[in-house]
Amino acid sequence: MYTHTKDFLDKLTPLTAFEVLEEGNKRFVSNLKINRNLLQQMNDTANGQYPFAAVLSCMDSRTSTELVFDQGLGDIFSIRIAGNVVNDDIVGSMEYACNVVGSKLIVVLGHSRCGAVKGACDHVEMGNLTGLLEKIKPAIEKIDDHLPHPEFSMYHEKVAHANVLQSLEEILERSSIIRSLYKEGKIGLVGGMYSVETGRVSFIKKMFAEPISEKASVAV
Repeated sequence: MYTHTKDFLDKLTPLTAFEVLEEGNKRFVSNLKINRNLLQQMNDTANGQYPFAAVLSCMDSRTSTELVFDQGLGDIFSIRIAGNVVNDDIVGSMEYACNVVGSKLIVVLGHSRCGAVKGACDHVEMGNLTGLLEKIKPAIEKIDDHLPHPEFSMYHEKVAHANVLQSLEEILERSSIIRSLYKEGKIGLVGGMYSVETGRVSFIKKMFAEPISEKASVAV
């Protein structure tokens, strides 16, 4: 398996970058992962890296983005924090990925059975975690508006879904750099939900300034 190069990155579009991740997850679910020489990839990337996507995901041990998207060393920037929430440092990291390195895609990946989402729903308060869980509260408020008496386990999944959309909104609101790159068609933004039960990623929001094929149609 080849290591991604600058030439590969330069030729990639935001939409094809998305399709690389989409196909990678299909391989993961089917247990058809590409056989990579990780030592060779380590050597190939020692003097430079060309990741094509930046993925913000939860720190949950079951949701390693390199694994669930079947990617190797140097392929993606992986940003992990409980509840896949957004702060200035995370947005700054994305600005570096896209505006300096040239990554073509930003992904926010939530997941089923998320402990951070459950903690926010249960109003958990514990040291510095309290402030982190507060960042999920806007998603809870959006769900409460139209689901006054939800079934509890389903409620958590709906909050996790809304939290992904909330994070995408915050990224665009906080960063004029990312907004400009998106409007110019240089990057795309995608939100997804990973199932810890099946390994499948369901893409729930796709934002591309370029024309979108039927395969990658917008889903909100």
